[in-house]
Amino acid sequence: MRKTGVILMNLGSPDSTEVRDVRKYLNEFLMDKRVIDKPFWLRFLLVKGIITPFRAPKSAEAYSTIWWKEGSPLIVLSERLREAIQKKTDLPVELSMRYGNPTPEASYNALLKRMPDVEEVILVPLYPHYAMSSFETAVEHMKKAHKKNNYSFALKVVPPYYKHPAYINALSESMRPYLQEDFDQLLFSYHGIPVSHIYKTDTTNSFHNLNSPEECCTHEAAQATCYRYQVMTTSRLVAKALGLSKKQWQISYQSRLGRDPWLLPNTQVRLPELPGEHIKKLVVACPSFVSDCLETLEEIEMRGKEDFLKHGGEKYTYIPCMNTCEPWIDALLQLIEETATSAG
Repeated sequence: MRKTGVILMNLGSPDSTEVRDVRKYLNEFLMDKRVIDKPFWLRFLLVKGIITPFRAPKSAEAYSTIWWKEGSPLIVLSERLREAIQKKTDLPVELSMRYGNPTPEASYNALLKRMPDVEEVILVPLYPHYAMSSFETAVEHMKKAHKKNNYSFALKVVPPYYKHPAYINALSESMRPYLQEDFDQLLFSYHGIPVSHIYKTDTTNSFHNLNSPEECCTHEAAQATCYRYQVMTTSRLVAKALGLSKKQWQISYQSRLGRDPWLLPNTQVRLPELPGEHIKKLVVACPSFVSDCLETLEEIEMRGKEDFLKHGGEKYTYIPCMNTCEPWIDALLQLIEETATSAG
């Protein structure tokens, strides 16, 4: 058995709710070419000249509404997840973020300090679905740091697990308690991405039926990197596990940025519309996030609830992310073991 270490990787968060820290975080996040897919000069002008100066104060205010005494919820929950996994494995487990701290180098070095002769590192992107602005950029960021520092250990990546039985089971079981009371519909609110990202990650040039709520793409190679296909698959499998009929659930996409076409329908548009469609009791889950963060706690649990109730909704229930629930910890351990023993 090779000497193996594990690194969990999540999105990241500002170091504090101070505007300067939020500005620094937004600059790093939005200047990522896989997030804003524009030429560098245009991305620089948009981010540094327009978006960050405008968004930093507002985002800082939003972060302050969900910030915990221990710090950023995403960072705290990710660390708790790391600790929970560490209690169940002899492999050293560290944590890294795509943006902010801890950096890839910090996590690699922390692992080396614990296991100087480590031969293989299993990278676990905490993104169930493939998207260039999430899974892909996280993996490439870790690979870049690995190559730059000329580490001697091999790097293996847990592939997207959007339909893995252990993940589907964990997600379903984390949601089940919130569906015991009467409700009209379950809304799966996934993080949105620009439509252009769907085509850019498809090397097969397949047809993607983005207007169909039932189908997306049929080419297996295209499905491997198609975010929309993967979130639709997750939703169907979870709905089946929970015993829901098709009329009891739907999908939307949140956190839109900019004016380019994004995946539809938009969560922020749908929430005020739903009460007018006789959906008065709504349950909302955010399966593209595994740890609660600004996009789930402030955007969905707080602002989403306000929008829904203000437009005639009667009951709004937000289902927390899996965070540190036991089936999720067990699912991650299974994914780590499978990757460690795979030939790749």
